[in-house]
Amino acid sequence: MLKITKTAPNRVDLTLSGKIETEEMRKGLDDLITLSEGVKGGVMLYRIPDFAMPSFGAIGVEMARLPALFGLLNNYDRCAVLTDASWLKSAAEMKGSLFGGIDIKAFDLDQEEAAEAWLAEAPASAPA
Repeated sequence: MLKITKTAPNRVDLTLSGKIETEEMRKGLDDLITLSEGVKGGVMLYRIPDFAMPSFGAIGVEMARLPALFGLLNNYDRCAVLTDASWLKSAAEMKGSLFGGIDIKAFDLDQEEAAEAWLAEAPASAPA
């Protein structure tokens, strides 16, 4: 399942669970791109309770949309990733250090309250 919801004008929540097939990836990424239009200084909450490698077709869809997905990074200041998989936490935070402009922090699934509090904090670059 890949579910994308816009919960506030500057916030998008994503939930990724289980194996994703081609059409589901296409719809999810299209939704993410559409729901991110006009977002500035946004935040994202990304829940990954049960990760499975996407199908080859789904990976192809993601690769085809990489330019648009990289462009979305300018819309968001922070992304909190909720997962219990330590390798996903490391990968998420590594991506955050590679891409300037977005701060990515990983939390355990049971730390949603801490993730929400972190998302609510003003980023260091924000004017006071």
